[in-house]
Amino acid sequence: VDVRLISATNRNLNKLIEQGLFREGFFYRLNVITISVPPLRRRKKDIPLLIDHFIQKFSVANHKKVQEISGDAMDLLMKYDFPGNVRELENIMERAVVLCRENSIHKSDLPLTIQSANKEPNSQDTPLNHYPGNFKSKTEAFERDLIEHALHENNYNQSQAARSLGLNERNLRYKLQKYNMK
Repeated sequence: VDVRLISATNRNLNKLIEQGLFREGFFYRLNVITISVPPLRRRKKDIPLLIDHFIQKFSVANHKKVQEISGDAMDLLMKYDFPGNVRELENIMERAVVLCRENSIHKSDLPLTIQSANKEPNSQDTPLNHYPGNFKSKTEAFERDLIEHALHENNYNQSQAARSLGLNERNLRYKLQKYNMK
């Protein structure tokens, strides 16, 4: 059998070996070629390329005609630190493509965590200012964010997310379908 193993970690294996938490012999079997990939927050120039890729990927997958991202939305994403790295950016872009109602992703299509992460505190700033439009569109956007947050917090387990929201599973499935959320 001819096998090649590719593995990845965000841990410092040398420190783990010193602490006795990782076997030294196993490390040397794995450590033939090391490729160090810095976190996305240190590779800001990659963000626009990744965004374009994810827009194309999720537009096709969701049968949408989203083609671009607005300047204000791009600015927010360029300022964000992405603690979840490329996977976080991918999830953000999938959500934005699914929720986008035009051919361009705007600031309002991004999660509140992104919108509020870069804002200066303002005495006139309220959570309602994060949602554009009238009462109905603000309510729907807030509900989508609540559902997305509950799903994320519960590892996308719909039963647990529904319980955490105080909904039954049927109501949650209805809302997922209503907002065209996976």
